[in-house]
Amino acid sequence: MSTTTEERSRQTESPLADPDFRDTLRELPPSAKLVAKVLEDAKPLSQGQLAEESLLPDRTVRYALNRLEEEDLVDSRYSFRDARKQVYFLD
Repeated sequence: MSTTTEERSRQTESPLADPDFRDTLRELPPSAKLVAKVLEDAKPLSQGQLAEESLLPDRTVRYALNRLEEEDLVDSRYSFRDARKQVYFLD
């Protein structure tokens, strides 16, 4: 099974380039949009790292992540460096 150049470039594009992703994100609060934008440019980040990068309070980041998870726009896994922490990335 071969993939075309267009399909490969779509696979490496940011999820924010996907029109469906953008439409869903458009309906969310500004904090969720900012967290998604920070995750677009970075490797998976913990909640604390997201707070540092976005300059948002921890509580606001937690709310934004919950909203993004409800819409299946972000996913999480346990950190390889510290299994007590979750890291988040765009889905």
